[in-house]
Amino acid sequence: MSEGFTPQSLGAKVPDVPGEHERLRRGALGLIDIAAATMANIGPAMSFYFSFGYLAYTAGLASPLTIIAAGIAILFLGNTLSEFTKVLPSTGGFISFVGKTFGGRTAVTTAILTGVGYIAAMASVIAIVGGFFQIILQHYNVGGLDKVPWIIWTLVFLALAATMMVRGISISTKAAGLFFAFEMTILLLVSVITLIKFHGSINFKPFEYHNITGGFKGLAAGFPLAIYLFIGWENSAALAEETTDPRRNVPKAVFTSTLIMLVAYVLFAFSTVVGFKDNVNKLTSSSVLIPFVTVAGKITVVVLFFAFLAGMTSTLGALIAGTNSQARLIFNAGREGLLPKFIGKVHAERRTPMNALFFFLGCGLLIIGVWGLGHIIGGHATSGSMSALAMYDESATFGAFLVLLVYGMSNLALPFYYKRYHPELYRPFRHGFLPIVGVLTILVPIYYLCKPPLTAPYSWYPWMALGTVILAVIYASVLVSRDPGLGDRVGSIVADE
Repeated sequence: MSEGFTPQSLGAKVPDVPGEHERLRRGALGLIDIAAATMANIGPAMSFYFSFGYLAYTAGLASPLTIIAAGIAILFLGNTLSEFTKVLPSTGGFISFVGKTFGGRTAVTTAILTGVGYIAAMASVIAIVGGFFQIILQHYNVGGLDKVPWIIWTLVFLALAATMMVRGISISTKAAGLFFAFEMTILLLVSVITLIKFHGSINFKPFEYHNITGGFKGLAAGFPLAIYLFIGWENSAALAEETTDPRRNVPKAVFTSTLIMLVAYVLFAFSTVVGFKDNVNKLTSSSVLIPFVTVAGKITVVVLFFAFLAGMTSTLGALIAGTNSQARLIFNAGREGLLPKFIGKVHAERRTPMNALFFFLGCGLLIIGVWGLGHIIGGHATSGSMSALAMYDESATFGAFLVLLVYGMSNLALPFYYKRYHPELYRPFRHGFLPIVGVLTILVPIYYLCKPPLTAPYSWYPWMALGTVILAVIYASVLVSRDPGLGDRVGSIVADE
C-alpha cells in the first residue's frame, strides 16, 4: 500500500495485526476469475427465467428499457464500490466502507443488515436449486423421481456445492465460472436462433418509451424487478483479499461484468418478446411458467433441453459464487469483532472460511425451514404456496430489501470517506455527484417495495426491515459500549497488505 493510506497515517489506533491463520489465500484469483464469479453470482439464466415474466407484466412490451435503466443505475453503484476499493480493498466490502466512514456502531449495524439480507437472498437460491431440478424432472416425467420433494434435491445439490467451496476458493470459483460459461453460451444461442426463426416479428417496439405500460409510472414500478436481475454485481469486492492486484482488478471486474450482463439481458428480453410476437398477454399468461424456456421449446426439443440445463447450471453457479463472496463478508466481520469471533476463522490448510460458509448456508436452510413451518402452522400449505418458486420470490424480495439499504448507505459514505481520509484525491463529480445519483436510484425500488397496496408476506417486509434495523442498532450500541476499540478495527485488514 502506498504511503498515506495506512491506518497509522489516518491517526487511528492500530489494532493487533491478525495472525496468518486468519488470512485467506492471497493471490489465488485473477481478473477473469473474479469477473466470471461475479456474473455466476448474478446467475443470468436463473435471474432472467424467474423475473422477466413479472417484469413484462409490470412494464409491458418495452420492458427492455426498464432493464437498461436498471443497468445504468447499477453502474452508478459500481462507481462507489470501485472508488472505495481503490483506496481500501477489503473482504468486508460495504461493511468496511460504511463502518470506516461512520464508526463502529454503523459498522456493526451494516454487518447485521448485510448478513441478514444476503442470507435471505441466498435462501431463495438454495431453494430454487432443488426446485428447478424438480421442474425439469416433472417436465420430462422421469419415473418416480418427479415426485421427490424439492427440498431433498436442494439438500443433495447443497452438499455438493458446499464440498467444492470448502476445498478452496480457486476450485469452487473455477467451477462456478464453467457453469456460467455454459449457461451464457446456451442463452446467447437460444436468443440468436429465436431472432432468426421469428425474424418477421423483429421491430423496435420493445425500445420505444410509449410502449411502457403506464409510462414513467410503469418504468418505475418495474425498476425494482429489473434491479433484482443484477443482484450479485458486487461479488468481486468480497474476493479482494484472494485477488491479485485488487485495487485494479476489482473495479475492472465490477464494470466489465455489469456491462456484459446489461447487454446480455437486453438481448434475452428482446428475443423473448420477439419469440412471443410482441404479445405481452401471452408472455405473462399464468400458463407460461418461464417465458424464455417456452420460447426455446418453440424452436426444437433439443434447444428446450439445453435451456433447462442452462437454468440448472445457473442455479448451481449462483449458489457457489454467491455463497463464496457473501459468506466472506460475514467472515471478515467476525475476525474484526463485529460479529461472533468463531465466524472469523479459516481452515489452517485450505485457507477457506469454513465456519462462515457453514453458518451462512445453515442460516439459509433455517429460513427455508421456518418458511415451510409457517405455511403449515398457518394452514396455507398448498402445493403452490409451498413451491420452491414461491420461496424464491418471497425470500429474494426481503433479502434484496435489506441489501438495497446497504447499497444506499455505501453511497452516502463515499463522499464523507474521501473528504475525511483522502481529501487530496476527492473529485466532486466522481465522489460527490455520482454517489448522490446512486442514492436516488436506490430510493426508487425501496419506495415501490413499501408502496401499498401490498399482499402478504410482501406487506410485512417494510416492517420486518425496520425491525431488523432497530435490533441491529441496539446490538451495535451494546457491543461498542463493551468494546470501545471496535471502531478502530473496522477496515483494518486491508486485502493487499
